[in-house]
Amino acid sequence: MLLGILLTIHILVAILLIGVVLLQRSEGGALGMGGGPSGFMTARGAGDLLTRTTWVLAAIFFGLSLLLTMLAGREHGATSVVDRVKIDAIDPSKLNQPASPAAAAPAQNGGEAPIEAPTPQVRNPLLGEGGGSDSAPAKP
Repeated sequence: MLLGILLTIHILVAILLIGVVLLQRSEGGALGMGGGPSGFMTARGAGDLLTRTTWVLAAIFFGLSLLLTMLAGREHGATSVVDRVKIDAIDPSKLNQPASPAAAAPAQNGGEAPIEAPTPQVRNPLLGEGGGSDSAPAKP
């Protein structure tokens, strides 16, 4: 519940920050739009108020971002994918060892024989190997 409340406040602060930044007068004349003398207060007073408001909202935004990150990390715990894998039950001496004879012959024990893949054969039709015809392709 705390994360939901903080996230709502975070979104409101972000919207307010966007609004305050858009209200500020352009000082550099970017994109050909200079800041005119229009404003709801004097130019200097409005600039100071909006600058201070921007700094305060930015500080609140970054503080809430850090707080939300820390709280979300604690909620999920310090578990890792590696912690979930049962590697303690693996015996390193049995890794990469050939299969035992009992596992290689299940047909003798009444089970079905394992399925074996056919041996791959490489056929190159450009060299006249396989491909349905015994002759090389016709030259253009």
